[in-house]
Amino acid sequence: MEAGDQLNIGPGQCKPAQQTAGPHVTGSTLPVVLQVLPALVTGGAERGCIDVAVALAAAGARTLVASSGGPMMRELDRAGVEHIKLPLASKNPWVIYRNAARLAALIRHHRVDIVHARSRAPAWSAWMAARRTGVRFMTTFHAPYNFRNRLKFFYNSVMARGERIIAISSFIRTHILQNYAVTPETIRLIHRGIDPTIFGPDRVNQPRMIQLAKQWRLPDDRLVILLPGRLTRWKGQLDLIDAVARLGRRDVSCVLVGSDQGRHRYRAELERRIAHHDLGGIVHLVDHCSDMAAAYMLATVVVSASREPEAFGRVIVEAQAMGRPVVVTDIGAVMETVIPGVTALVVPPGDPEAMARALNQALGMTLTERATQAERAMAHVAAHFSKDRMCRATLEVYRELAASPRPLPTRS
Repeated sequence: MEAGDQLNIGPGQCKPAQQTAGPHVTGSTLPVVLQVLPALVTGGAERGCIDVAVALAAAGARTLVASSGGPMMRELDRAGVEHIKLPLASKNPWVIYRNAARLAALIRHHRVDIVHARSRAPAWSAWMAARRTGVRFMTTFHAPYNFRNRLKFFYNSVMARGERIIAISSFIRTHILQNYAVTPETIRLIHRGIDPTIFGPDRVNQPRMIQLAKQWRLPDDRLVILLPGRLTRWKGQLDLIDAVARLGRRDVSCVLVGSDQGRHRYRAELERRIAHHDLGGIVHLVDHCSDMAAAYMLATVVVSASREPEAFGRVIVEAQAMGRPVVVTDIGAVMETVIPGVTALVVPPGDPEAMARALNQALGMTLTERATQAERAMAHVAAHFSKDRMCRATLEVYRELAASPRPLPTRS
């Protein structure tokens, strides 16, 4: 059932005046926030949305999430956060326009103060709905959206239309300022954060590690090289396979964790490269892992081999929080999340030879060296990339925006 049907509101109808959007928000009072995104399946935008929604609920605020749904809805249910199912994953212009009417009805009914968009298609619907109802509109830039023509640039530009724009890294902040007519004062830099109750070496017991090792069929006597990330060329899986071939070691298992998301040709290319190097018993392709904390604990070294800039690089933050040595390529926001030479080994992107040298160095670390680096890495993450820190900063942006004068409703 659609949200408009649930509320008995058609696309062209309005609720009575007493249900117009948003109570006045002053001082430390938290506004009513509606977050919108395509779906709740997996990913950084989804994780950030849920973490912030749960933080709002824990602070006693009313909060809502609208998406087309997915397995992560269960986390909202447990926290008592209301989810409204809408076809927000669609890029069809007519569906986007209809979603704007549905969202406007939700805003009026729930007296929403702020609509927070985390992806482009739902952001267009949210922007139109916010203009119609006079509520605040803000966005989070989760990626450096590519554009090859004016139409794609226009489509992306909705993410730069927020009265406040959260950039998840300095790299993304620079991208916004270089490509869109946005003033620096509009942007709030808030790095993504991880949950220390999940990602910590003391949070994973031996049975979980044994179960995952059996599932992946990893020999007990192997050193494990782990590269988490969906199977797409820019993530650098081919470079890592070439680097493992250059290592010339048979005492390692290299695990590439991630779904191909329909990229069957690329997966086949990876399999051919593995066969070409005679690494069939060394390199393993596994699909999505539901227990990444255990996966990190199995790893001797965790790798980010990206050839194109990462918007943030959550994997490497999680790996450092677990006390794992990491090897990263010198590109994008990953360089904001490590201390080169202290918490990570850094190599140029697209350089399997340099990657092989770094891997050999990481694999050869003594127990004392590993313990020292782990301590530094965990302290670095705890100081800069915690979930609580991210949520507190985001809630402060909500307070700041809600306390400023509201725009007048307009026709969209």
